Amino acid sequence: MLKYPSSVQQVDDYHGTLVADPFRWLENDVREDERVAEWVKAQNEVTFGYLKQIPQRKAIEGRLTELWNYEKFGVPFEEGGKYYFFKNDGLQNQFVLYVQETLDSEPEVLIDPNTWSEDGTIALSGTAFSSDGKYLAYGVQDAGSDWRTWKVMDLETRKETGDELTYVKFNTPEWNADDTGLYYGRYPEPNAGEKFQTLNLNQKVYLHRLGTPQSEDELVFERPAHPEWGFSNTVTEDGAYHIVTAWKGTDPRYRVFYRKLAGGEDGGPQPWVELIDDFEQEYEFVTNEGSKFYFLTDEGEQGDAPLKRVVTIDVETGERAEVIAEAENVLTGVSRVANLLFAKYLKDATTQVKILTLEGEFVRDVEFEGLGSASGFSGDRDSTETFYSFDSFATPPSVYRYDLATGESELLRRANVDLDPELYEVKQVFYESKDGTRVPMFISYKKGLALDGSNPTLLYGYGGFNIPLTPGFSVSRAAWMEMGGVFAMANLRGGGEYGEAWHEAGTKLKKQNVFDDFIAAAEYLIAEGYTSRDKLAIQGGSNGGLLVGASITQRPDLFAAALPAVGVMDMLRFHQFTAGRFWVDDYGSADDPEEFAALYAYSPYHNLEDGVSYPATLITTADTDDRVVPGHSFKFAARLQQAHAGEAPVLIRIETRAGHGAGKPTEKIIEEYADMWAFLADRLGMTLPEGYGG
Repeated sequence: MLKYPSSVQQVDDYHGTLVADPFRWLENDVREDERVAEWVKAQNEVTFGYLKQIPQRKAIEGRLTELWNYEKFGVPFEEGGKYYFFKNDGLQNQFVLYVQETLDSEPEVLIDPNTWSEDGTIALSGTAFSSDGKYLAYGVQDAGSDWRTWKVMDLETRKETGDELTYVKFNTPEWNADDTGLYYGRYPEPNAGEKFQTLNLNQKVYLHRLGTPQSEDELVFERPAHPEWGFSNTVTEDGAYHIVTAWKGTDPRYRVFYRKLAGGEDGGPQPWVELIDDFEQEYEFVTNEGSKFYFLTDEGEQGDAPLKRVVTIDVETGERAEVIAEAENVLTGVSRVANLLFAKYLKDATTQVKILTLEGEFVRDVEFEGLGSASGFSGDRDSTETFYSFDSFATPPSVYRYDLATGESELLRRANVDLDPELYEVKQVFYESKDGTRVPMFISYKKGLALDGSNPTLLYGYGGFNIPLTPGFSVSRAAWMEMGGVFAMANLRGGGEYGEAWHEAGTKLKKQNVFDDFIAAAEYLIAEGYTSRDKLAIQGGSNGGLLVGASITQRPDLFAAALPAVGVMDMLRFHQFTAGRFWVDDYGSADDPEEFAALYAYSPYHNLEDGVSYPATLITTADTDDRVVPGHSFKFAARLQQAHAGEAPVLIRIETRAGHGAGKPTEKIIEEYADMWAFLADRLGMTLPEGYGG
């Protein structure tokens, strides 16, 4: 195991509290600092050397490759009278965009990003079709970075137009009303060497007209007094309005601006009007009927509506009305197809979809084949159909066509995975957290499981940013269960499973609730005989990486192994890099004395103690992660290796030409999971089924 002493003893003063930061130098960009590059190289040599010698690893990678090798389909969508969908033949590094004239006609390849790079690290990320079906704007993602370059294709000739938009991040361009150009938000070009670390500030909205260079784009919206604001664009389907939604962080609290796109000077747009003038509530635009705008909101008539509802605001008269009332389950999204609203709810973390008229009258429920997750339900005002997908832990992804007139679902495609779902059981349980809160958890495993405490178990969690965890099919988790492992997923506070109150209960000064929920889940699994301390591993990524880091610092005795991925590990400095400032909504900020105290109390990097025996840990990150910069994982790994007194390995695996996760090629994904599952098999003493992996 490598142990690196600090080169400089950095000490910071936070409101009178002196805090040591001995590994500050590992925050530097690996591409810019030779010391960091050497550290990364040395760590990877140790890590990959250890993983390579695990006997089960080859078989695990072989079986993962077999399981992954099935056709994967995205939900179809109609644009300009043609159908489009994404598909991966099985082991292709990136999904391919196909087009077909009808649902029964032979699909043709439209864009194949697998031809863009030899190593598969350049991905197609985002699409925007012009309303007339003539053009497609598409995003290009390089090495997993959040930065996107957008290009435009003429769909008749299938050639690029030469238009290119750079330094676009957290933004999807929107075609203007006559399809001659694109509204988009971009950031200033970063200084040399700061592209992957500098704070993202001063986003502005431009109009790019086809056939012109980006340098000539028209600035149409900015707020220079508020450099922290970000913007998204919507042009209403009738082409009458341009809407800009402003945001400051990860919380869905928005300001909303709009302008009419006709009737102004020289027949152009009219001046901007501020419709929602504070960042107090969520106002997510859904659709419009003339001057009547529909919004999904958590603002109620007498205060908050934490489970959300749909309201209309007439921008001409100011009149407001309720269309969909707050219900007993959280309303997570609403889409319009034809003259119907598809309202998506979560009930105990599983999907329910209700169909209503534009006036809010109930039409019918969409019937699913069990407890699971559904997505899709998009379309236009003249659509007669929509499409959706459904899956669960044991049900492979299935794609359906939904007939709006009859309410019938037609199965179009079901993934043909080399796995028999009848061999597995999925159950939902509820357990009590430290303060008595009732928390749900899904548990999945091979039928016939003996509750004798002997089962290798992987507990997964997230618990943040109002994001719900719902049951869905995963090849990697299927492989884990096939290996004989139990998979458990806890729906922790901080997530979006039960609305804003559930989310808020796991934020800022209440963030410790999330870790308590996770620790209580582990204790439940042990108490109920699913596993034991020596057979229990935990996993989480990003905010979930923070969850794992905090859990092993608070309860190192409870777990045998830990897999923190791309985690936020330094809670005192996260807001000083790239998108980190957005997370203050959930975490708070060390700049605030009270919030500093809460952050310092659980910050994984700062709460590692010398002489403690920590669980076997495999930290994973990537060199081009500009969401959670890899310095978080670097510093945590170095400090954990320094503090750790036990014999269990503490390793960090640093992927090259990869980012936070999106756009990662299939080959790299399989290799990474093979390493993680082999690490767990080794540390949990797993014996693979006879003949496993061929």
